[in-house]
This record gives sequence, C-alpha cells and structure tokens, in this order.
Amino acid sequence: MEQDALQEPLITNDAVVLGILAVILMLVFSTSASDRPFFKKFYSVVPSVLLCYLIPSLLNSFGIISGEYSGLYNMASRYLLPASLVLFTISLDLKEIWKLRHKAGLMFITGTVGIVLGGPLAILIVSMFAPGIVGGAGPDAVWRGMTTIAGSWIGGGANQLAMFEVFQPSPGLFSAMIAVDVIMANLWMAVLLYGAGNSERIDRFFKADNTAVNELKEKIEQYRANIMKVPTTADTWRIIGVGLGVTGLSHFLADIIAPWIATHAPYLDKFSLTSGFFWLVIIATTFGMLLSFTKARKLEGVGASRIGNLFLYILVATIGMQMDLTAIVNYPGLFLVGFIWICIHVTLLIIVAKLIRSPFFFLAVGSEANIGGAASAPIIASAFHTALAPVGVLLAVFGYAVGTYGAYLCGILMQMVAP
Repeated sequence: MEQDALQEPLITNDAVVLGILAVILMLVFSTSASDRPFFKKFYSVVPSVLLCYLIPSLLNSFGIISGEYSGLYNMASRYLLPASLVLFTISLDLKEIWKLRHKAGLMFITGTVGIVLGGPLAILIVSMFAPGIVGGAGPDAVWRGMTTIAGSWIGGGANQLAMFEVFQPSPGLFSAMIAVDVIMANLWMAVLLYGAGNSERIDRFFKADNTAVNELKEKIEQYRANIMKVPTTADTWRIIGVGLGVTGLSHFLADIIAPWIATHAPYLDKFSLTSGFFWLVIIATTFGMLLSFTKARKLEGVGASRIGNLFLYILVATIGMQMDLTAIVNYPGLFLVGFIWICIHVTLLIIVAKLIRSPFFFLAVGSEANIGGAASAPIIASAFHTALAPVGVLLAVFGYAVGTYGAYLCGILMQMVAP
C-alpha cells in the first residue's frame, strides 16, 4: 500500500506522538498502582499492559495518530527492543531457563503446525459457503497472498518477503494481506496480553504444572532482593550505557554480518540469516547472556530490568499504533479467513496444552513467537515476568529458522485445496 494513498492523521509530528504515548503510559501505570477501589476493581479485570497497547490502537483507528506515518516503531524496535533484551538477560539463570525447554518447545512446534494446517483448513471452510472469497486466478489467487501471511506468522518480515518472491501474488492482493496479517496478529496479541493478566485462572483450567516457571521466577526475585539498593545517577547511567552500548555494538556487527552473508551465501536467506534485524536480536541477546556471567549481573540490583521494562512498554505502545481496526471493514471476507486461521492455530494449542498440562505462559509465548516474532514475543513473556522475556526471544529465533520452510509447505497445501 502506497504511503500517499493513506489518509494523513491529525498529528504527524513524532515528537508530539511520543509525548502522547508517554502520557498514556504514565496514566495507565499511575492508575494501576492506585489504591482507589474503582481502579483496583478495574485493573483486576483489564490488565494494564493491554491498555498500553489498545489505547494507541484506538487513536490510530480514529485517525489521530498513525503507525504508518510515524517512525517511532522503527526507533523502538531497533533501539529500545535490543537494549531491553540486554537488560533483561544480564540477570539470567541459564540453568533455570534450560529447564523450560521441553514444554516451551512443544508449544512452539504446536503453534507452527497450527499455522501450517490452519491456512488450508481456513480456505476449505470458507470455500464451503463463500468460494469467491478464497478464489481468484493467477497473481490474484487468494492462496498466493495467504502464503505471505504464513511466512510472517511462522517467521517474520524476511520470511514474508521470501514467500512474496516465491509465489508472486499481485501487489494489490499483497497489500490486502498485509492488512489482514497486522490486524489479526495484533488482535490476537491483545487477547494474549489479557490472558497474561489472568494466567492463574487459565492455568487452573489446564490443570497446569507451573513448577519450573515458578521456580525460575522465585530465584530471580530472591536474587534481586539480595542485591537490591537505591540507585545513584552513576548506577542508572551504567544501566543505560550497557543497554544502549551493547545495542550500538549489535547494530555495528549486524551491519557487517547480514550483508556479508547476502553477498557470499545468499541461499541462507531462507533461514533469515541475511536479515539485519535477525542478527540485531541474536547479537543483543547473546551479549546479554554473556554479561550474566560478569559483574554486570549486579546491575539488576539497581533497576536494570525496570529500565528494560520502560523501553519495552514504549515498544508496546508503538506496536499498538500499527493496528487500524477500521481496516476490517475494507476486507471483511479476507479477515474472516484470517480469523478462522487464527482460531485453528489457537484450538490446536489449547488441545495440546490441556493434554500436557502446560502453563498458559508456554501457550502464549509459543504462539506469539510464531505470530509476532522477536519484536513481540518478549513483550508477551515479560507480561508474565521480566525474567521470562529471553524465552520469547529464543523461541522467536526458531521461528525465523523454520519460517520459510513452514510457509512454503503451507502454501503448497493451500494451492491444493483452493477453489
């Protein structure tokens, strides 16, 4: 979709938009910490992180601000996300993280299978009562456009573009599919954020075994309590210096590694290894893990994860700006297909989670590591606990690796069943 074809929002100055987002976050967290009965009751039903996400999306939907016109998301995802990953991982207990691998991995694989099978099943279901919605011929065949959604939902942007090159949907169809991708993924993220605020209730439904997750959270909390002190200005600058310094170094290395691979081993693009953002996330997370074996680990005692949270919630607000709910009116049929697709993905996750008594945390992060990727999986994970953010990153990395293969298989299956 061309930029000049978009309706210009009321506010286009990013300095003003950033100020609005900051005030929204301030009001949400101030009221969620209030002792007033109304706010206590309200936030017992509506998680604060969900409001940080939905309010900017409403402003975007009503044309007050716009994620399309703003550069804030790129700033937050490229600068603040890597810094927050560093600050979350410097207090890691890798041994405890490793204990989560079995159920986390199984739920991630389940989510991937749900997307691969969900696409063709959604086409089959819709074709029973409205074949025109999932029909089309040549470059306008709907299944071709849906392969780009599969690439995005299993891997990320690089996998999505790979599917665009492989199956060659028309530009108009591709623009419509981007709208379906963004809206459905963001609506599902909103559901997961709501669920994260009510995870104990959901875990009772799954009869979940939370032992490993709770042990990790307790060890992190105990470690923080032992090293906690009132931060000085120097302490805060150490946190900022480590977070943004490692982010800068990660950008520097990513700008070398990604082009080198693109030039000397272009066939590796199917693993997203030619993507600068992929390397940015990987390098920042790796450095954060390495720093967890050094004295930098003690920065947690002066608020490293608190600053990381601040960075991450700015990203949450900018992601919310990407969701335009009015787009559903423009492509009702395609959004119905996307909705059915997501429902199949979710149903399979719920069935497996119930069978293995998985905590909702693994379902949510396993799903978002597929649907949202490295930018939003740590947001969902940290909504449960900041110590869990790296789990989201690590699973999202697997999504990058298998995204092109899974999406290609999904595309072939959709082609077979398309009317």
